[in-house]
Amino acid sequence: MEPKINLGDLTLEELTAYVKSRGESAFRGRQIFEWIARGADSLDDCTNLSKTLREKLAAEADIYLPKVRRKLVSKLDGTVKYLFELRDGNTVETVVMSYYHGYSVCISSQVGCRMGCTFCASTLNGLARNLAPHEMAGQIIAAQKDMGTEISSVVVMGIGEPFDNYDNLIKFLKNINNPAGLGLGWRHITVSTCGLADKIRRFAEEGMPINLALSLHAPEDGLRREMMPVARAYTIEETLAACDRYFEKTGRRVTFEYALSEKNGGLEWAEKLVRLLKGRNCHVNLIPVNPVKERDYVRSDRRSVAAFMDYLNRNGVNSTLRRELGADINASCGQLRNSEM
Repeated sequence: MEPKINLGDLTLEELTAYVKSRGESAFRGRQIFEWIARGADSLDDCTNLSKTLREKLAAEADIYLPKVRRKLVSKLDGTVKYLFELRDGNTVETVVMSYYHGYSVCISSQVGCRMGCTFCASTLNGLARNLAPHEMAGQIIAAQKDMGTEISSVVVMGIGEPFDNYDNLIKFLKNINNPAGLGLGWRHITVSTCGLADKIRRFAEEGMPINLALSLHAPEDGLRREMMPVARAYTIEETLAACDRYFEKTGRRVTFEYALSEKNGGLEWAEKLVRLLKGRNCHVNLIPVNPVKERDYVRSDRRSVAAFMDYLNRNGVNSTLRRELGADINASCGQLRNSEM
């Protein structure tokens, strides 16, 4: 028996073509697309479709939202962390954060991760599978539905490497940008990558001027290879060249993520980072490394973090310290999922 088509995996154009191929009017595709964005969990929720049509479609297609397995709410700042269960029993993490401009959600793109970054909890158990477009969008929709509030920005920076799931990522981005769906503007979407340079170059040609964040974490290849296995495939030079191409094509300033620890947080590394980035239209997001019991990273102390940031800013490299949210609920990626395994 053929698996059912999940209608949330289709773009509006694909959904319109699908219903037309079943002898239905094109506008039915738009109606279903809108219902999915509003939180429909089955075709029965699409109440402006006739019962006959719903039964006809349900014979070969369906709609599905991730289910809340666990929900943690920070007493410090109201950050909400979800462990969502997917239809096959796998789980992913999603974090909703409150900012002055509204709510931002950090979603996962894979079940697990195969990138092997040595400071990250998400990769401890390897990669189970990629997420489908409806499973990525479903995290946003299910969080909105549960909280009763609208999400205004999305960061694809949770579990997984988004560009390792490239085709599904692109379809997901098109769907959440579509005004008939969630209608999120490109500038309200950020995708983070550990540095798959070939995919960054490919992404630059997609015509999606979103925010791109590169997990850099080291200013020279030797240390970066030690921290991030992806650096064995792509040098910093070719990775930054791909980021430069992205800026050239989209006009969007690239953010460089830098997790500060005793390994890479001394002023000698700040000096090397300035030499690497000075002159580029970029921003450095400094992040004290998250403690993970299975890892041996020790985060830089506050004085070292302040000195590192001050050195960058005084020497022409714009940098800020990322606001730490949800510290009392282990809001960093991978820790809640791992505790359930």
